[in-house]
Order: sequence, then C-alpha cells, then structure tokens
Amino acid sequence: MKITDFQSKDVINIVDGKKLGVITDLELDLRQGRIESIVVPASGKFFGFFGGGADIIIPWRNIVKIGMDVVLVKLDESRSYRPADEHEPA
Repeated sequence: MKITDFQSKDVINIVDGKKLGVITDLELDLRQGRIESIVVPASGKFFGFFGGGADIIIPWRNIVKIGMDVVLVKLDESRSYRPADEHEPA
C-alpha cells in the first residue's frame, strides 16, 4: 500500500461513528521501518490549512481496520490520541 492510498481514505471512529477527516500525514519510525501514527487535521482545516486547532495524532495501535474506502479507528472518550502540538519532535 502506498502513502497516497492512505490519503484518500476517510477516518471513522468506531466508538461514536464520527468521521474524523482524512489522513494528511504519517509519523514514521525509520529505525524500525514502521508507521507510528496517522495525522488527521482538526475539524475546520482543509488539507492542513485554513483553520484553527491542532491536528489529531492517532497511534497505529488504535487502528482497527483499513478498508478500501475508510480507516476505522477506536478512540474512546478519554482521548486516547494526542493533539499534534503535544508530540515530541523527531
């Protein structure tokens, strides 16, 4: 699967059925050769531009299923993801 394939998929939270948006970026662990998390822009942003709020960083462990059109994630109310401004610099 190519990174561009990810960017065309909607991200849906299976806990509440809410559409979170589309993947705009990935955080990679180059030493391990794996995806650490996916990045979804906060609501109101358009392709990462024109809007307020921090991006949503969703850890790979929260991805339940990657389908043809959607990525299903499990995010509970305790906000198991972290806003982009809280992650450590690479």
